[in-house]
Amino acid sequence: MSLLAVGISHQTAPVSLLEQVAMSGDDTVKTLHELLDAQHVSEALVLATCNRIEVFAEVDRFHGGITDVSHVLARHAGATVEELAPYVTVHYEDQAIAHLCTVAAGLDSMVVGETQVLGQLRAAYALAQEEGTIGRELHPIAQRALRVGKRVHAETGIDKAGASLVSVALDRVTDVLGELAGRPVLVVGAGSMGALAATTLARRGAQVTVSSRTPASAARLAESVGGRQADLEQLPEELTAADVLVTCTGATGTVIGTDVVSTALAGRGGRPLVVVDLALPRDVDTAVAGMPGVHVVDLAMLQGERAAHPGRPVAGSVAADDIAAAHALVELETSLLRAERQAAAVAPTVSALRSQAAEVVDAELLRLSTRLPDLDAKARSEIARTVRRVVDKLLHEPTVRVKELASTPNGTDYADALRALFGLGLDGDTASLSRAVTVDPQLPAGTRLSSLDVLSVEGAPE
Repeated sequence: MSLLAVGISHQTAPVSLLEQVAMSGDDTVKTLHELLDAQHVSEALVLATCNRIEVFAEVDRFHGGITDVSHVLARHAGATVEELAPYVTVHYEDQAIAHLCTVAAGLDSMVVGETQVLGQLRAAYALAQEEGTIGRELHPIAQRALRVGKRVHAETGIDKAGASLVSVALDRVTDVLGELAGRPVLVVGAGSMGALAATTLARRGAQVTVSSRTPASAARLAESVGGRQADLEQLPEELTAADVLVTCTGATGTVIGTDVVSTALAGRGGRPLVVVDLALPRDVDTAVAGMPGVHVVDLAMLQGERAAHPGRPVAGSVAADDIAAAHALVELETSLLRAERQAAAVAPTVSALRSQAAEVVDAELLRLSTRLPDLDAKARSEIARTVRRVVDKLLHEPTVRVKELASTPNGTDYADALRALFGLGLDGDTASLSRAVTVDPQLPAGTRLSSLDVLSVEGAPE
């Protein structure tokens, strides 16, 4: 079994494609079970955020696993695997673990150092547990990634500049309107992103109104930030009064069309309106951006800023030392988990060797009892202790060494050698054992699916 990560993110795909593959909660549950129904997938976790859809899966075949996961993603997006391939990245084993840890730390986010993705990963992990799609292989990996994320934010200064996507978008609003203190702002959506937006706006002194298709949720959120609740039917009136609209619902279609905005503009007396659309798929009709007096800030704009300045976080300057420290923590925790996984991979070999030795000792002691029936109980006991002590001493060094060597590159090869030398459950194909625990398939990190021949990848395991 091997770990595979297959996904689409803002690093490789345009916002239009991210909209196409975006998942709601129900979509994610359906996808999890579709993955487990696939031939080669035994465990799965799906991380679905506003700028990434990534599947982390335990698979029994590299090529088969990629094929299964790619087809599930393509079906969800209503596209073919060939259409998605140029935008899909593949990570394998250690690279997949390091990638998940990097994502959890906020190092792969559109806004470097943001913390929201850590909560999203925690929610994805909880959902996989609830749906029974995660088992003993993915449990420690997800837990280690969450640990890495917490350590990075607690022990480095990366999140001093690592504002949330909401904060970055609101900074763009202030570029247009100036400070938000005292300004009326309408937030549409009361989910996790809506709550983050409302809280951030309240901290900046804005007058927050919350609207949602679930009025009770909108009311609770509004009360928590000292704002008020409005029904969705009141959108035109609310937009007439607001200086800023922030929308982040989980709807699959347009929530705010040109008709609603036109009605609002007619009563604004020429005042500018800034629309912040953080939803995937978009909540706001794209034609709104062309309307007079309307300024739109959306994910495509933020992604464009990042593309124009590769390597520079959207949120401003993050100290190079903080980024280096964060990457060092990711590398440390990944190496620790790798050592644990490799030690676990050789444990069955050590156990099998000791079991085989115990069986040989028991058989020989039984034979001795038959050949020397007159031995008294004391003598038999002393002989048994001596034989077992000799066997234990002979096995001690090789079993200790194979556990130590397991944490080194290709360390599991020593376990294969031990199995071959002692004939531990072999059927003549030692290579199959090595493939089962290999951790170095020589697959370049972040390989694009379009560059892979799903039938033949040089250096990758079967």
